[in-house]
Amino acid sequence: MACGAAPPGPQLLAFARFRESSRRPLAYGYGPRSLRELRQREFGRLAGTVYLDHAGATLFPQSQLTSFTNDLMENVYGNPHSQNISSKLTHETVEHVRYRILAHFHTSSEDYSVIFTAGSTAALKLVAEAFPWVSPGLECSGSRFCYLTDSHTSVVGMRKVTTAMNVTSIPVRPEDMRLAERRAAVASDPDCQLLHLFCYPAQSNFSGTRYPLSWIGEVKAGRMCPVSVPGKWFVLLDAASYVSTSPLDLSVHQADFVPLSFYKLFGFPTGLGALLVNNRVAPLLRKTYFGGGTAAAYLAGEDFYIPRSSVAERFEDGTISFLDVIALKHGFDALERLTGGMENIKQHTFTLAQYTYTALSALRYPDGAPVVRIYSDSEFSSPEEQGPIINFNVLDHSGNIIGYSQVDKMASLYNIHVRTGCFCNTGACQRHLGISDEMVKKHLQAGHVCGDDVDLIDGQPTGSVRISFGYMSTVEDAQAFLRFIIAMQLHQSDGQPLPQTMPAEAGAPSESEAQDAIPAIMDGCSSSPQEDAPIASGVCSDLPSTVGAADLHSPLPMTTGTQHTPLERAAGVLDGGLGPYVITNLYLYPIKSCAAFEVTTWPLGNQGLLYDRSWMVVNHNGVCLSQKQEPRLCLIQPFIDLQQKVMVLKAKGMEPIEVPLEEDGEQAQICQSKVCADRVNTYNCGEKISSWLSRFFGRPCQLIKQSSKFQRSAKRQGKDQPAGTTASLSLVNEAQYLLINRSSVLELQQQLNASDENGKELLPMKDLISRFRANIITNGTRAFEEEKWDEISIGSLRFQVSGPCHRCQMICIDQQTGQRNQNVFQKLSERRERKVNFGVYLMHMSLDLSSPRFLSVGSQVCPVLKENAECPDLPASD
Repeated sequence: MACGAAPPGPQLLAFARFRESSRRPLAYGYGPRSLRELRQREFGRLAGTVYLDHAGATLFPQSQLTSFTNDLMENVYGNPHSQNISSKLTHETVEHVRYRILAHFHTSSEDYSVIFTAGSTAALKLVAEAFPWVSPGLECSGSRFCYLTDSHTSVVGMRKVTTAMNVTSIPVRPEDMRLAERRAAVASDPDCQLLHLFCYPAQSNFSGTRYPLSWIGEVKAGRMCPVSVPGKWFVLLDAASYVSTSPLDLSVHQADFVPLSFYKLFGFPTGLGALLVNNRVAPLLRKTYFGGGTAAAYLAGEDFYIPRSSVAERFEDGTISFLDVIALKHGFDALERLTGGMENIKQHTFTLAQYTYTALSALRYPDGAPVVRIYSDSEFSSPEEQGPIINFNVLDHSGNIIGYSQVDKMASLYNIHVRTGCFCNTGACQRHLGISDEMVKKHLQAGHVCGDDVDLIDGQPTGSVRISFGYMSTVEDAQAFLRFIIAMQLHQSDGQPLPQTMPAEAGAPSESEAQDAIPAIMDGCSSSPQEDAPIASGVCSDLPSTVGAADLHSPLPMTTGTQHTPLERAAGVLDGGLGPYVITNLYLYPIKSCAAFEVTTWPLGNQGLLYDRSWMVVNHNGVCLSQKQEPRLCLIQPFIDLQQKVMVLKAKGMEPIEVPLEEDGEQAQICQSKVCADRVNTYNCGEKISSWLSRFFGRPCQLIKQSSKFQRSAKRQGKDQPAGTTASLSLVNEAQYLLINRSSVLELQQQLNASDENGKELLPMKDLISRFRANIITNGTRAFEEEKWDEISIGSLRFQVSGPCHRCQMICIDQQTGQRNQNVFQKLSERRERKVNFGVYLMHMSLDLSSPRFLSVGSQVCPVLKENAECPDLPASD
């Protein structure tokens, strides 16, 4: 799989030995056919990928999609509300699928009805709106809506509907239900007509805990009550997570309502679910709104409406997603053909979870401290009590929790896909992580919301990491994950690169192949350039026809010393030495995520360096590509010729191609794209460059440019920004400029070099600088002092420091080869105490472009400290 051989040190628990030592037989796979062969045949797209988010969405096999596509190509399916032949075929096929669903859950249409919905959330909402709630009155206490606190957000959200009906909602803790399970309930009043609803998950989507299905019968019979009130209890079993890897027998456990999401079961189609309703309860449900197909008769001019007699037809407003429903038939076929049934899936996935839990629990630091903290209500001893989900946080040597966001970023470097956060289950998250209600509110005030990457507040976790297995998961997936945890925590100084089996890197050129172009350094306008000096038309008469770039990709000798350009030596600037701050390097990145273009003097625009991040590569769906998805972007080298007004793109094995710097106003077709959730107006740069990119990447791609008439406003505003104006951004993520300090890079380089046992320099200075993709590189007196700056001046130009740059896993990509190595991110994380910040963002302050402005290498940088920042102690000179 993706992670190759385990690194030296702690050894993984052998899977064969684990199975031999088990007290119960452990199943793995599905009979005589090889699971490896199944993966290769049906899930070839997973090659090099470790997918461990099956509780979020499982994956569909290739044969399922092929079978469904063939079905659509061979048959004509019309709207099932019509009466023609194609419509009748649709109706009959849909009805067959209903029977197939009921058979899968060991029941029939005599006992249950299938109502198709947009998902399990829509099914839950339907129950909340249609349940026969009784509001409290003078002689009646009213209905109760009770839900287990270990429930998905969609269950908890039902209380908003009940509150509007003046019905009391009561959260019930798992421990309270287990106490109620052990004690006999007070006999209810048989004459009381109050109806109550209790909701609980068959399987916690947070921890994988499987709650007893016996609760269904006990609660309905009145022998076990969530709260002691007179009346009759109905049970909603949230089965969406449970049925993805386990059989559910509704002939034995007859819940009144069972919501489902089919993508949890089959991976495809998405956006389709169902509500299984016990037919004995169906007549009690109340319907208000009626849509197309639900009415037997109605009048437009009078309040007259008669619903259809069928439960499904009465509640399926409008035309159902009938093609998706037909796809379910092929999902059931594939699942049974490949696995032999849900019982086999249940045993297979539990074996993987139990093995991973056992191995993960055994990982210890040299002093015996655990490497992870697992959140579970079971010891993973039985699939009746535990599903194939493991929820945990990673600990450092001191027992402090490492934020889930950092773990997620590190996992992605190994191409391991996990889920992080609270998983839409705040109740379970609070219980397992010890987060009080007051802390949740405090976290919200601190800016943390569900789904973001704010993983630690005051050292306390806001969420955790979850892995989950599906029917096609293998022991190699489990071992790849375990090796990742070992490499991340127990081999932090081995300096080993990632095994090069990532699918996105297949066919990537070698290091020698990437070293094909060595452009010359540009001559500046003068030996002492002035940033705001006006120039003649055409941007500096002394400029050569091509504004050159220092070679960001050329090989450097492997030495222990820092490399210096002739310009730096002439200025007397050494890394970490004393003297004035000066700009040592200038880079712009014309195409987002592509290679840097190094210059010594460059004009400014109102969005930053002229043409910096003006273009981006998008896939066939118009989605922006970055090096996280396509590392080979860094191998495309752009060169800008201001006089010829073209950008030239070069790449190994490709003929150079030119792209005009400005759009043709008459030919440009404006389209909408997204950058960091912002809508931007762009235009396509043409079929010629699209074909060039598509050939290079081996898949359809296009080059688009931000429209010159479109202004994208920055979220971070300069403090001296004139009233009524906003700073403008190109296609950058956060701010107009990114600045890094060579002293900061030097410290990181020394950390990386110290971790190499052979004493050789792992990353030359220039290679390391290139990974941070900054615009402005300065010298400095000490590492990370730039984070204490409030603003800087370069000549008459002023820039506000708008905050640190929070780094992602892109810094682990070698900008010369496109290969990954996780050590840079890991060492930076250790040095920055898990914050992984490097460099600072800059924004223009009152920029005047009435005459051309420039930035130049060698120019002096004058920083202003923040008001509360301490002035750093300068190192003593020899």
